[in-house]
Amino acid sequence: MYRAVTRQIEVTVEPNFLPERSSIDRGQYFWSYTIVITNTGAETVQLRTRHWIITDATGRKQEVRGEGVVGEQPVLAPGERFEYTSGVPLQTASGFMTGRYQMVNESGERFEIDVPTFSLDSPDNRRVLN
Repeated sequence: MYRAVTRQIEVTVEPNFLPERSSIDRGQYFWSYTIVITNTGAETVQLRTRHWIITDATGRKQEVRGEGVVGEQPVLAPGERFEYTSGVPLQTASGFMTGRYQMVNESGERFEIDVPTFSLDSPDNRRVLN
């Protein structure tokens, strides 16, 4: 599990390779990832936008920006959490993702929180240590 905390908002990520959605012989690899956003602070916040940078094993980058997550812009009161699962395809057997969410608090202040960088590795991918 991967974890980041920004302004008392915790984001954890659990990636999972999905062989049943992948086609290794055609160079298509697919992962799901489950994200839990927990508000451990004292103010109510809302997730407004997302920004992802997805990098495959060849260094090819893809940026994704959009409103909310999985069609929602969740509001989190102190102590509340929001969990969702999404997915990402790659043309290589490994890669990584990193990102940020734009949040807004009750007074209208906008700020960004970090999503921890997380690794996308298929079980068939051999790791080489330098």
